[in-house]
Amino acid sequence: MAAFVIPLALSMPALSLAATAVNLGTAGNFVILAKTGITTTGVTKIIGNIGTSPIGSTAVTGFGLVLAGTGTFSLSALVTGKIYAANYKAPTPSMLTTAISNMQTAYTNAAGRAPTVTELGTGNIGGLTLTPGVYKWGTGVTIPTNVTLSGNSNAVWIFQIAKTLSISSGKKVILKGGAQAKNIFWQVAGVTNLGSASVFNGTILDKTAVTMQSGAVLNGRALAQTNVTLIGNTVQN
Repeated sequence: MAAFVIPLALSMPALSLAATAVNLGTAGNFVILAKTGITTTGVTKIIGNIGTSPIGSTAVTGFGLVLAGTGTFSLSALVTGKIYAANYKAPTPSMLTTAISNMQTAYTNAAGRAPTVTELGTGNIGGLTLTPGVYKWGTGVTIPTNVTLSGNSNAVWIFQIAKTLSISSGKKVILKGGAQAKNIFWQVAGVTNLGSASVFNGTILDKTAVTMQSGAVLNGRALAQTNVTLIGNTVQN
């Protein structure tokens, strides 16, 4: 009898929910955290705290910073939250040092999880519905069409990406069945690029940079070991 083959997009395994969330430590107090700078142009809207360290406030550009809190943080019309930089008054520098260390530890932790799926779609996950688990690629990952993450409110996804991550303009990471952005972690060694007007969900733990093109929306966090670049974006946790 001939074998019956189920198309890949319809045959994702029912993976174990054993994966646990990555502990972000105090890095979880930020929606954007970077080591070498945060830059914005256009009408950006950020809900949550942002911070840079060891670089100072001169590397936080386009926000129109107003120093506040007796010099421990800044405010901006573009940010519903506080802006911290390494050159602000104590205890901000030590607080940021801890947060940056926690961010790097979280990256290493996410990268070290045992994978349940490897090299899915040879890096192209557009059009797929992904159940919870740990996904690993030795390549970059592209999302040229919508991808769906389907699981309950406790389900966890960890994506280990050895090169770059990109989502095309206007495309979405869709959450289904109660899945929550706070339980999704994208560990990326190369640059993450969110295309214009795309909608992305989850915490991006990036060893390099995070770049958001015009109108892109991030429901989660951009935690980068270099810089984060924004162009009229919305970032909210």
